Amino acid sequence: MKFLFLISAVLLSALSFANDFDKYLVPYPKNIKVEAVDGTTVLSGAKSEKLLPVIQSLCKLDMTGDLKLLSIFYSINSIKTGLDSVNLKPQEYYLKIEKESITILGQNPAALFYAKQTLLQLLSYSVTETKALPCLVINDYPDFERRGYMLDVSRDKVPTMESLYKLIDLLASWKINEFQLYTEHTFAYKNHEIVWENYSPLTADEIRELDKYCTDRFIDLVPNQNSFGHMERWLEHDEYLDLAECPETCQTVWGPSKRHSLDPTNPESLKLMQELYAELLPNFSSKYFNIGCDETMELGLGRSAPVCKKEGKGRVYLDYLIKLNSEANKNGKQTQFWGDIIVNHPELIEELPKNMIAMVWGYDNSFPAGKNLPKFVAAGLDFYVCPGTSTWNSLIGRNTNGFENLKNASLQGKKYGAKGYLNTNWGDYGHWQPLSVTFPAMMLGAAYSWNCDEKSLQNLEFLLNHYVYQDKTGKTAEAILKLGYADQKTNMPNGNANAFHLMLFRYKWTMDGNYQTRELTVEGLQAAEKEILDALEILKTAGPQSADSVILIAETEQAANLAIHGIHLGIARLMAKDKATENIPAEVKAELKAELEPLIENHRKLWIVRNRPGGLDDSAGKLEDLIKYYEN
Repeated sequence: MKFLFLISAVLLSALSFANDFDKYLVPYPKNIKVEAVDGTTVLSGAKSEKLLPVIQSLCKLDMTGDLKLLSIFYSINSIKTGLDSVNLKPQEYYLKIEKESITILGQNPAALFYAKQTLLQLLSYSVTETKALPCLVINDYPDFERRGYMLDVSRDKVPTMESLYKLIDLLASWKINEFQLYTEHTFAYKNHEIVWENYSPLTADEIRELDKYCTDRFIDLVPNQNSFGHMERWLEHDEYLDLAECPETCQTVWGPSKRHSLDPTNPESLKLMQELYAELLPNFSSKYFNIGCDETMELGLGRSAPVCKKEGKGRVYLDYLIKLNSEANKNGKQTQFWGDIIVNHPELIEELPKNMIAMVWGYDNSFPAGKNLPKFVAAGLDFYVCPGTSTWNSLIGRNTNGFENLKNASLQGKKYGAKGYLNTNWGDYGHWQPLSVTFPAMMLGAAYSWNCDEKSLQNLEFLLNHYVYQDKTGKTAEAILKLGYADQKTNMPNGNANAFHLMLFRYKWTMDGNYQTRELTVEGLQAAEKEILDALEILKTAGPQSADSVILIAETEQAANLAIHGIHLGIARLMAKDKATENIPAEVKAELKAELEPLIENHRKLWIVRNRPGGLDDSAGKLEDLIKYYEN
C-alpha cells in the first residue's frame, strides 16, 4: 500500500507540474513528458530570472562556448546543444531538462531556434510563478513544413519599419517561418512613381533590411506582388489604361467593375510584369515568390473576350499564369499563386507546371476550400492551405468564424499533406481593424500551423495576456476577445463581414438586398452594443505593460466606438422608411454626424503611431464620405 501511495504521489506531482507550466507553451508541443524524479531542477524562479534574458540574447543555441560559461555561472553541470539530422524529423527538436543539466538537440539550426523559444517559455513560467522547473522531456516538430503569416500592405495601411520588426519578433517566438507582405502598388518601383507616390511604399533598401531581420530569426520573407487581378491602383492611371481588361464598366459576377484586371492577351501586360519582377525579386533571399492572380472576375468580359470565346476562359488564364511562372523562374524563384481561379477549370489543373505551388484560400469557418485539395494532390502539385484572421471587414474581429476557419484549415491541410499553412490578414475597405484585435487570430493561427491541439484555444486568453499584452490583471485579452465575439449577438448570417463594418461600408445600399443585413433587427444590434460596452468596461480595469500598451488601449477603444457607431446607424436605418440612410430623420443624421466626426479625427491620430501616413487619406476618406451622406 505504501508503495502504491508513493507511485500515486509521484504521478500527482508530475500532473500538477504539467497542468502548471503547460499553459505557458505556444505552440503547444507534440510530446511532453514530466520526469517524476525526486522533485525539481536547479532552475528555481530566481535562477530562471537570471538565465532567461541571457538565453534570449543568444541568436543561436549552437554557441557552445557561451553555453559552457552559462553552465558554470548558473551552477548547471552542463547545457548541451547539438544537431541530429539522422534521428530527428525535419525541424524537430529534443529538449531535456534534468536536475542539473539541459540537453537540446535539433534536426537543423532552425529546430534549435524553436527549442530556444520553448525553453524561454518554460523559464518565463518559472519566473512568473516563482517555481522551479520540473525535470521534463519535450519532443516536438511541426505539422506543416511552411508556417506563414501574410499581411496586406496594399489596402491603405503600410506599417512603419519599427512596427514590422516588432511583428517579426512575435512571429518568430511562435515558430512562424514564412512572412509575406501582400503588395499591389506599395513597392517603390523606380519607373512607376505615379502609382505609389501617395502611399508611403516600401523601398528596396527597406526590403533588404527586413529580409536580413527575418533570416536571423529563421523566417523566410517571401515576395508577394499581384500580377493579374487587383491592379486597380495601377489601372486607375490613364498611363496604364491600355493594359486594362475592362477600361470601361463591365458586368461581373460581383457586379459592375472596371480597371481591375490586366488584359492577359496584351503582350504589354507581361512586359510590365517582367520589368517589375526584375526590380523587385533581387531584394529577397527567398527562393519563393507569390504572384497572386486571384479574383480575375473581369477576364473574358473586355479586351480578352474574343480570345476567351475561341480558346476558353480557363485556357487564357492558364496560359498567362504559365508565362508569369516562367518569368519568376528566370529570376530564380519558385512560384506560389492563389488557387481560387484554376479550380473553376479542374480539367486544366494537371497542366500546371509541377514547380508551381497553389495557395488554396478560404475564409468561411468550415474552410470549404478544403474540398479542392484533392485536385492538387492528384495533379502532383504542392499546395498551402490559406485561412485568415477574419478581422478585416470587422473593426473588432469575428472570432467565431475566424477561430474555426484557422482550425479547420489546419485539420484539412494535415489530412491532405499540405506543404504550408498561410494565415492571411487582409485590409479590405479601409483597413479599419487595429493590430490589437488581430493578435488573437495571429497567435492561434501560428499555434494551429504547428500543432492543431485544443489547448491552443483553451489557453489563448492567458497566452495573449502573458506574451502580447503583458497584463497581469488578465483583463486586456478578456476584453478584446469579448469584442471579437460581439457580432454573434446580432444573429446575422455568417459572411465575410460583421454587421458593424457592413453598416459603415454599405450605407448607400438597401439592407434588404444583402443576405446578411436583411436579417438584422433592432434587438440584435442593441444586444451587440451591450456586449461591446461591457467589454469596454472590462478594458478600463486592464493593466497592459507591453511597450505598445498606450496605443493598444487607444486603438481598441477606437475600433469599439466605430462598431458602436455602425450599430447606431443600423438601428436608425431599420427605423427609417425603406431602411434607407437617406430617409433617416434630419435630427438623427445630425446626431450620427456629431458622433462620427471625432472618431474620424481619432482614426487619423492613431493611424500614424504604427503606420506610415500614405493611405490614411483613403482610409479616413471612406468614413468622411459617410459624413457627407449624413449632411444631405
